[in-house]
Amino acid sequence: MTSPEIARRIQTHSPWEETIGFARAVEAGDLVVVAGTMPLAERGVLEGEGDPYQQTLAAFRHALDALSKFDLGAESVIRTRMYITHARDVDEVGRAHKELFDAVRPAATLVVVSGFVDSRVLVEVEVEAFRGARQP
Repeated sequence: MTSPEIARRIQTHSPWEETIGFARAVEAGDLVVVAGTMPLAERGVLEGEGDPYQQTLAAFRHALDALSKFDLGAESVIRTRMYITHARDVDEVGRAHKELFDAVRPAATLVVVSGFVDSRVLVEVEVEAFRGARQP
């Protein structure tokens, strides 16, 4: 079994990419996978501190920015994953997800985890997109 040829990798401003050794997004054929993305702006500035809704919007905005480097947008998203630190935030995180992806309706997973590297972070997201995705 052979693996698909990887066409391109995208790096961003995240210091973790160099420290841990990963790419923000990887294209493999028609599939683009975006790594776990937190609501952190350049130089590690947290967006939406204490607000799970704003943090979710920011994290997905960063993930969608990575997708845009491949000329893809929210309409190409086929799967999302959301990791949250508190079950009480499900409604606000879900509201942000629906706002961004209601028309697309990707497969979605929402998991409560014990925490993140930065304890102020309430949510981290992942996105998978398919170049051939079409909406009805």
